Amino acid sequence: MNTLSPPASKPWFREPWPWFLISLPATAVIAGVATVWIAATNADGLVVGDYYKAGLAINQTLARDDTARRLALNAVLRDRDGALSLTLTGHVDAWPAQLTLVLAHPTRPGMDQTLTLGHAGGGHYRTTLPVLPAGKWHAELSDAASTWRLSGALHSPFSQPAMLKAGTGSSVQ
Repeated sequence: MNTLSPPASKPWFREPWPWFLISLPATAVIAGVATVWIAATNADGLVVGDYYKAGLAINQTLARDDTARRLALNAVLRDRDGALSLTLTGHVDAWPAQLTLVLAHPTRPGMDQTLTLGHAGGGHYRTTLPVLPAGKWHAELSDAASTWRLSGALHSPFSQPAMLKAGTGSSVQ
């Protein structure tokens, strides 16, 4: 007799289709957990609470840019063996004793650095250079009285000099 018997069925966990169907919601659960972890470990920066005051501060910043433009101020930043060297040029009656340089990371406010540069004669200033993670940094230079401001961008590690100018955050290399 030649009767055909049905093939022996395998248990469900040995079939590919149940695993494929289980993998779809499992992937969504894993992606959701990863999203929650990223959101919890990377906090957003705070939004300015008083927009009116922030708007008024913009006018003060623009006045500082105008003062730097009127004095024809420019600065060149260089890395000299772990020391930050700055050369300031322009029509200045007396060189300030100190300058303040703020290095702001574009996306991580917790990494921002504020450096004080001491006068080393002429228009030259120096300070120790902290270790900065590689990437682009926004730089803002001002005198101690905050009467003028120069801004620009630089790239860490410093491979070439960076130029700071008055105005719109002009820049680099």
